[in-house]
Amino acid sequence: MSEPIKIDIWSDIACPWCYIGKRKFEAGSGLFAGAGDGRGVEVEYHSFELSPDTPVDFDGSEVDFLAGHKGLPAEQVQQMLERVTGIASSVGLDYDFDHLKHTNTVKAHELLHFAKASGKQLELAERLFRAYFIEGRHVGRVEDLADLAAEVGLDRDAALQALESEQYLQDVRADQATAGEYGINGVPFFVIDGKYGVSGAQDAQTFAQVLEQVWSERAAVTA
Repeated sequence: MSEPIKIDIWSDIACPWCYIGKRKFEAGSGLFAGAGDGRGVEVEYHSFELSPDTPVDFDGSEVDFLAGHKGLPAEQVQQMLERVTGIASSVGLDYDFDHLKHTNTVKAHELLHFAKASGKQLELAERLFRAYFIEGRHVGRVEDLADLAAEVGLDRDAALQALESEQYLQDVRADQATAGEYGINGVPFFVIDGKYGVSGAQDAQTFAQVLEQVWSERAAVTA
């Protein structure tokens, strides 16, 4: 009964709800693990691009991008961002949309696969989210991404080579194809133990309850 529950998370580095959902899931899985008896989770991130047509160097603010992308008035977009900023703050994240550098995220996804091969995917996912939403760093250019890879202990030169050669692009596309097969059209999306899907940045208690349900079902099968 001590085998951890596998959690496959489809997300995008440029998705504000994905970082919020990450924090809520971490809180929920902490509640679950705190019940003891060997309860634990194993997390793997999978690629999803919300706006694959975004240029690497977008000329404008996040308000400019969303207003154009969603066809909404700038004032309405600003109110949306203020609301998201408030929700992020409630889970300890200080979003800074004024300095955010909107970009294409395919290279960030390639880097996450590179990191997975070295057992550093979770560390890199956290680093990329923080760089994008809080620090105003660029997460679309290969040189900047290689710097962030090095910050979590990955080999910068190897990371740069992997990005420039598109070594992991096919893995990104495979994740996206699987998302299509699952019918995932928004993120974050959590697949729990390969059979339960949880969509969106749910409350910590919701995640804890689903994990406990899976754990109980496993126990019943074993019994």
